[in-house]
Amino acid sequence: MNLGELSTESKMFCACKNEFGAEPNSNCCPVCLGLPGSLPVPNRTAVGYVIKTGLALNCQVAPRCRFARKNYFYPDLPKNFQISQYDEPLTYGGHIDLTVNGEPVPIRIRRCHLEEDTGKNIHLPDGRSLVDYNRCGVPLMEIVTEPDFTAPEQIRVYLAELRSILRYIGVSSANMEEGVLRAEPTVNLIDPDNGYATPKVEIKNLNSIKSVYEAVKYEIQRQYRAVEAGEELFQETRLWNEEEGYTATMRRKETADDYMYFPEPDLVPLAPEREWVQEIKDSLPELPAARRRRFVEQYGLPEYDAEVLTDSQARADYFERTVTAGADPKPASNWLMGDVMGYLNEKNITIEQLSVTPAELAELLELLAEGAISGKIAKDVFVKMANTGQSAQDIIESEGLVQISDGDQLAALVEEAIANNPQAVEDFKAGKGKALGALVGYIMGQTRGQANPQLVNKMLKERLTDS
Repeated sequence: MNLGELSTESKMFCACKNEFGAEPNSNCCPVCLGLPGSLPVPNRTAVGYVIKTGLALNCQVAPRCRFARKNYFYPDLPKNFQISQYDEPLTYGGHIDLTVNGEPVPIRIRRCHLEEDTGKNIHLPDGRSLVDYNRCGVPLMEIVTEPDFTAPEQIRVYLAELRSILRYIGVSSANMEEGVLRAEPTVNLIDPDNGYATPKVEIKNLNSIKSVYEAVKYEIQRQYRAVEAGEELFQETRLWNEEEGYTATMRRKETADDYMYFPEPDLVPLAPEREWVQEIKDSLPELPAARRRRFVEQYGLPEYDAEVLTDSQARADYFERTVTAGADPKPASNWLMGDVMGYLNEKNITIEQLSVTPAELAELLELLAEGAISGKIAKDVFVKMANTGQSAQDIIESEGLVQISDGDQLAALVEEAIANNPQAVEDFKAGKGKALGALVGYIMGQTRGQANPQLVNKMLKERLTDS
């Protein structure tokens, strides 16, 4: 099960702001606190976002659905019930097709429905607990899969793909570190030969894809050990201890009967107009899986490149605009995955904040392909472009960085390198091929990286072989 907070401006059933990081208990009202006499009103944008997500996950959109009250008491749920959906979800019966270790893994989606989020408990070191109700009533989308996963790696790939889809269609930031996307996997062991199955265990307190992977892997091993040792297992909810790397009992698991679901009396059933559903369907962008396949087929990229580039819609868009501006696809991909992403990580910015436009990067790559500058200089120029906003051509001309490819000039540098590095010359002639690197490095240092490295290598080999 995945829970994703939707990127709406207001909450699910009231006009309070849907805002992460606000002053505790500053975005609350009688509706989201469940005070007597308050009445909820559904957020149309949130309904549209769930329909959009369901369609992206190949779900059916119900012609009619309704909300239900899920009754339980926790300190972060002030009205003692949660408005959710139970037996009549908004969308249902979908699937997501994964590729894990080169093998196709279809995962069925049972339903994708709407509910409201609860508040947040803050536990202090002295044993006291505080409650922030800002999150109460935030529109929450719950995605429930069928029990099709057979290995932790499949769950990791599924979550990464789901996160990309949610970001592509613009319904959620899907940031797990902010609690916007939460995964609460249910784990048990099944022996298909004799029908034996261990009780289901739901794991909570997971704040990253890595945590989900590690927690599921641990829980599988824990249940295996328990079965082998003849220990009794229970249907329960367990917490993941990130630091120690183990799950621990939180509470015995409730069933649907314990929640006493019944139709929400303050909300009429929803019946999405067919025209509206079609309009939402027509607005869907090209999704990550389709874009990956197209990048391989259209641009001839390796599958790894296509996967990295399409993980982010903004990164994929930047790549395509760079190629459209004239760059060769593979060098553009290499630069985006290497120097560009390295710069973004160093500055802690997104690709949308990068001052170098796709057209400017294409110009830099063209100068590199033409041999006007060396690879080392191109890397330096890119950083200067990003820091100053200048074009590659302006930086190269103003700093005199044009690559040296003149044969006579390079020949003189080759003779200088041989004369000043007798040990490297002797090592090369003795069969130590790496010694050539010292001679090349000398020439590159003397020319501030402007010498054409391919020509330098060729000329040094010819000169040393002939002598």
